[in-house]
Amino acid sequence: MDTTPPPVLRLIEAFSRLPGIGPKSASRLTYYLIRSQGDEAIELSDALKELRERIQFCSICFNITEHSPCPICLSEERDRSAICVVEEPLDVMAVERTREYRGLYHVLHGVISPMDGVGPEDLRIRELVDRVMSGNVKEIILATNPSLEGENTAMYIQRKLVAQTIKITRLARGLPMGGDLEYADEVTLARALEGRREM
Repeated sequence: MDTTPPPVLRLIEAFSRLPGIGPKSASRLTYYLIRSQGDEAIELSDALKELRERIQFCSICFNITEHSPCPICLSEERDRSAICVVEEPLDVMAVERTREYRGLYHVLHGVISPMDGVGPEDLRIRELVDRVMSGNVKEIILATNPSLEGENTAMYIQRKLVAQTIKITRLARGLPMGGDLEYADEVTLARALEGRREM
C-alpha cells in the first residue's frame, strides 16, 4: 500500500513530465522542496505563475517574449535582410551569446520527426515562407541541429524556398575547439574538411 500523500505524488508526476527529469530526479526535487526551510517552493510557484501570465510568443519570429513583437524584431539596428532559422528559443540565446549575428530570427518550435508524430504543419514553416515572400529578405541561415531530424527539416525548408531569389545557407559544422581528430566521427571529420577555409 502506497502511503505517499497525493500532493507529493502529483508534484513528482508533474516534475517527471519535464524533459530530462526522470522519476528519481522528480522525487529528489519534490522531497527537497518539502524539506527546504526557506521560501523555495513559494518562489518556484510564483515564478511559474509569472511565466504563464507574462511570457508569450513573438507574433513575427515566434521567439519567447514579454511583449509582442519582441525586442529583436522591433530593433532598427538589426539586419532585416537576414533570418536565422532555429529549432527552439534556447537556440536564439546561444546565437546571441556569440555577438556575431546581427540579423533577425525565426523559431520553428521543433523539427520534422515522423517517429514523434511531428510534421511540417506542426512547425512554424508556413510563417517563415510568408516572411520571405513579403519582401526584404536576402538570406536564410538554416541553423537547425546537425541531427537526422534537423537535417531533414533544413532540407524541407530549402525545398520550400528554392523558388525564391534568396541565398540559403547552412551553419558550418566541424571539429569543436579542444577536440582530438582521433575521436571525431567520419561525418564530422568529412564536414570539417568540406568547410575548410584559407588561413
